[in-house]
Amino acid sequence: MQIRIALAALTFMLPAATWAGMADITLPPGFSIQLFADDVPNARSMTLGATGVIYVGTRKDDVVYALRDTNGDGRADRRHVVARGLDMPNGVVWHDGDLFIAENERILRLPDIDDRLEDPPEPEVIYDALPDETHHGWRFIDIGPDGWLYVAIGAPCNVCDEGDPFASIARLRPDGSGFEVYARGIRNSVGFTWHPKTGELWFTDNGRDWLGDDLPPGELNRASAAGQHFGYPYCHGGEVVDPEFGDEGACERYVPPVQPLGPHVAPLGVLFYTGGMFPAEYRNQVLIAEHGSWNRSQKIGYRVTLVRLDGNRATDYRPFASGWLEGQKVRGRPVDLLQLNDGSLLVSDDHADVIYRITYDGPVS
Repeated sequence: MQIRIALAALTFMLPAATWAGMADITLPPGFSIQLFADDVPNARSMTLGATGVIYVGTRKDDVVYALRDTNGDGRADRRHVVARGLDMPNGVVWHDGDLFIAENERILRLPDIDDRLEDPPEPEVIYDALPDETHHGWRFIDIGPDGWLYVAIGAPCNVCDEGDPFASIARLRPDGSGFEVYARGIRNSVGFTWHPKTGELWFTDNGRDWLGDDLPPGELNRASAAGQHFGYPYCHGGEVVDPEFGDEGACERYVPPVQPLGPHVAPLGVLFYTGGMFPAEYRNQVLIAEHGSWNRSQKIGYRVTLVRLDGNRATDYRPFASGWLEGQKVRGRPVDLLQLNDGSLLVSDDHADVIYRITYDGPVS
């Protein structure tokens, strides 16, 4: 099945030399941050093509972008629109030459996309039976080490029990067959990845609202096998029993988070750093984009955090990059993280409509 979508012509993009708040971003010694791309409206999930093309999904807009650094200076200088007229195309993943896009109700495929940026192919619908509820309806998608597409399906509410496939991470084959729920009890995951050594699924989850400023925590979770349940809506953060859906002992029945995160920080993109640019102590450690609270009386989040691990046990949780929140003034909202081939780190920002690149040039440890 195919659909026709009008596409925009190639847009040349000259990155700005700076960003108004760049000097206020705080990083560990030896790290620096620059703009990789400006003027990327509502930049959300990112994925890397084989030729170094960066594909960027959006949520409030209806387009998917492709960005290229054609002169190798660490900044994108070409921007293409590869799809337009979509419904919350938040999730994007490149696989075997094709770009998969997760809309609210369906998953699309753009075949052989890297070679067709100026004349994109017509998207093919590979699956069109995702729930159409728009509450938590922006999907995250990625390809697992098993070759299956994984897609997050959020709860259609703040807190409710609607059954499968809601509040889950599901998977299906890249041809659209074999759809099944992989993990349950996940309120709204907008970021997941796989451990570089064990191949296990790790994901962030956004906790429920209206239990006060300090409850419940956000979550970093590990799924060691298919079929596990992570508590929602009965238990939040491994220890907070829901006042409506939980009962005594509820939290003992479900898989607790590896690391409780700050309350309402809205953890989204997550990755294990595996590159060679950062110091060795960052290897196989977890970085998380915290989008920031929306209804807390004192805003928190708006940063990138680091969770250090000893095996599967978290030993430390601290800021890695911060400064997008100035007092209570929001200057940016990190969404997704993408490691480039040179080991640098991209951070998308759907508030400032830019993508940053974090590099390291300090002493090698």
